[in-house]
Amino acid sequence: MRAHWDRRQVLKRLAAAAGALALPRTGVAEEAPLRLAGRDCEIQIAPVSESTLRLSILPLKDGQAVPVPSNGCLVRESWASPVARLRGRVRAQEIRCGKLRVQIEPDPLAFSFLTSDGKVVQQLAEDRESGAFSFTTGDSPLLGLGEGGPQFDRRGHLDAMVSGQGGYELETHGGRLPIPWIIGTSGWALFFNQPFGTFDFQGAESRFQPASAEDTLPLDVFFIAALEPATIMAEYARLTGRPEKPPLWSLGYQQSHRTLAGRQEILHEAQTFRDKKLPCDALIYLGTGFCPSGWNTENGSFVWNSRVFPEPSEMLSELHRKNFRAVLHVVILSDRLHGRVSDPCRLAAFDEAEASCYWDEHRRDFAMGVDGWWPDEGDPLDIASRLIRNRMYWEGPQMDRPNQRPYALHRNGYAGMQRYGGFLWSGDVYSTWETLRVQVANGINTGLSGIPYWGTDIGGFVPTPEFTAELYVRWFQFGAFCPLFRCHGRAWKLRLPWGWDTGDPGPTEISHYEGAAIPDSSQLHNAKVEPICRKYLELRYRLLPYLYSAVHECSVSGMPIMRALWLHYRDDARAVACADEYLWGRDILVAPVLEKSAAVRRVYLPRGEWHDFWTGERFVGGREIERPVDLETIPLYVRAGAILPLGPVKQFTSEKVAEPLTVSLYDGADGSFLLYEDDGASFNYRKGEWMGIQMNWNDAQRKLTLRLAERSRMVPPLRREIEVQLGESRRALVFDGTPVEVSLR
Repeated sequence: MRAHWDRRQVLKRLAAAAGALALPRTGVAEEAPLRLAGRDCEIQIAPVSESTLRLSILPLKDGQAVPVPSNGCLVRESWASPVARLRGRVRAQEIRCGKLRVQIEPDPLAFSFLTSDGKVVQQLAEDRESGAFSFTTGDSPLLGLGEGGPQFDRRGHLDAMVSGQGGYELETHGGRLPIPWIIGTSGWALFFNQPFGTFDFQGAESRFQPASAEDTLPLDVFFIAALEPATIMAEYARLTGRPEKPPLWSLGYQQSHRTLAGRQEILHEAQTFRDKKLPCDALIYLGTGFCPSGWNTENGSFVWNSRVFPEPSEMLSELHRKNFRAVLHVVILSDRLHGRVSDPCRLAAFDEAEASCYWDEHRRDFAMGVDGWWPDEGDPLDIASRLIRNRMYWEGPQMDRPNQRPYALHRNGYAGMQRYGGFLWSGDVYSTWETLRVQVANGINTGLSGIPYWGTDIGGFVPTPEFTAELYVRWFQFGAFCPLFRCHGRAWKLRLPWGWDTGDPGPTEISHYEGAAIPDSSQLHNAKVEPICRKYLELRYRLLPYLYSAVHECSVSGMPIMRALWLHYRDDARAVACADEYLWGRDILVAPVLEKSAAVRRVYLPRGEWHDFWTGERFVGGREIERPVDLETIPLYVRAGAILPLGPVKQFTSEKVAEPLTVSLYDGADGSFLLYEDDGASFNYRKGEWMGIQMNWNDAQRKLTLRLAERSRMVPPLRREIEVQLGESRRALVFDGTPVEVSLR
């Protein structure tokens, strides 16, 4: 490994070659060819933006540079023509690219990335013998790298970047969705578009090793230099795409089922939610093959199981009448996928590897009224196949419902899957306290990797002796502050909000899981669980105006919903290193309780003032506090200056409730908030059919102003009743698109 570089070393080595002439920035030098991995090659440096450049080392064939192959992750193949193409005897030189500078050393081949004022931000150096590249690890956390793997800070670990549930410590860390996107929290990021390989972060010099010698070229790396985290996230969205908005109902609660006893059980579970007034939007049904009796006849089949769904269309209609969405679990059996659903399936025989043919199998069930899909498995799929599947579940439903946003919950994907509105869950984790702890960090890194719609199997998929009502409640509270709010697992009736007070865990289905266990029947009569679940279900639905506004912000900026503290407190080393708490949108700090029998939760509050969401107590940040907790409390803190919109309690997201929107103000600083709203179902917002209410709080004057956001319009109802509250002060107002100002002295 190379020793750590500093700016003085770089300049000293460049000075030794000061007399060398730089090669032209256009045209090609015809000296002794540059060879890497035993192949002639060409170096290209191209601008993407003022903050981002692309470094490509391309093999030559017949004197021509071979283009970087596409796997579908990038929004486009190129952004601008290269400012430099280098072949032959590469000499020490500097290339300017946007606001960045690249200093090149020829032997060994190395690149230093500098800001416009000459600060060395990162170096990339080639090992000619192994084909590996090294770069500086640095002294601050390295984040990103997709879902799963060693958490939270990636420093100190070797990551083989193996995709799927066999990738890394499934029981606690979940499935692995590796993305070679590394965020240096000191102000840089790298995306290795090509090739794929292993990362070693165990030394002062990190190392990227391509998967094989044949895969060494082409090397295609995007480098970003920016102090502002929001800029880094925006640049990554520029490369891999901005997230599409999902349907609003997908942000409500989703209840998953396993082995089904019959038709009456399905309808009974749905009716129980409504009778108990427990908010829920979606019911998810597992497929047979993964359980003895699922919605279909066998694994991979699209034929309904007549024992539990004797009349599928009628039963789906009945669920719709109760205002539930129905989501079906499906499996692709092929280890490759190609094509697009827009290409007609003209094959004489069904080919599951052909996207258009495979999607055709869905369409009959979709026509019956299925609302969404749960594509499981896919671990053997290569990167291109994973993205084709993500895309298929976005574009396929639009063939039959062109103005309706699709929903799909994936177990696999890659960089760019956010362009297809895909949700992701962390796989078949075990029900342990350590798993819950790790999943908090996992969700943060997944969001930083461009995948905002993420969640876990609440309670853990495989029950263990640690699976108790307490663990379930703590996980449920955490799930209420994940974009995907969904319960699922074996012994599935204990995943129902009322399941811990019936004495019935449901079918156990754990015999082949080492260390699995079902709670003793004496633990299954706990009347405390259901009221706590109701509290967080109702809170989730009340927070939907805030959450949906965060989804909109995510779709235009690339900022995740579940946010690392680094995104807003980059100059606070303690905040940057926080792995067990996060921001929900911009203004709410969430600190899940992660220890058994906890009576106190230690919470780090970044600088500024913070308000306890439950008590209203005010705290000065920049320090750690101890927050007493009981079983029903997850610590939540709201930033001073926050404007928090809260809707009425609903039983499902589209329910019409004749109560005003509440806007809660948290004084101590000025603040602003864009309340976003559209119909939550269609793509009409792309045509301008959306409403934004821009709210601004002047703390010194105690005044809140509301105005219609630029390029937006009022959507029904055209008169909005709003109650503004600040502590004990209340003011009622009506907003009809005309600017409004309200004083709360």
